[in-house]
Amino acid sequence: MRANAAPYLQPGETVQAVFAAQTTSQWFALISYWIIIITNAYRVVVVTDRRIMVCKSGRFRMTPVNSVLRELPRATRIGPFDGRLWYKSESLGERLYIARRFQKDIDLADSMLAGAQAAPASAGTWAADPSGRHEQRYWDGSVWTEHVQSGGVQSTDPI
Repeated sequence: MRANAAPYLQPGETVQAVFAAQTTSQWFALISYWIIIITNAYRVVVVTDRRIMVCKSGRFRMTPVNSVLRELPRATRIGPFDGRLWYKSESLGERLYIARRFQKDIDLADSMLAGAQAAPASAGTWAADPSGRHEQRYWDGSVWTEHVQSGGVQSTDPI
């Protein structure tokens, strides 16, 4: 899935997690398998360092990425996964059902979000770059600035 999403990435964008979801609950198979066949569609959710893309996949396979249906801000939290066999998420722009085998991907995406949003307690200090593009970024006490450093060399890179 990661390789299939590559053509939709922006230059320099880094994939943090990729997982599949579907639009219809598998529990409908208990009533009739035809409900699944007629109504289900797969989605590929691509979490990057800049955004979350919900991509159209297909009706019968979850690996192809056919188009981007919507983009969400990276600040969107997907979980927490509740430990059931199927997790129902409504934070991705539509109701999606995600299999338990992708729990680690959701947890990873949300943990990276938590780490990226953490700001230092003290004002006027260098700290780990929340974008991940540089070693450090300057925190002025209220916002991350464009001042960065990598390998001891200072430069600027707007957030």
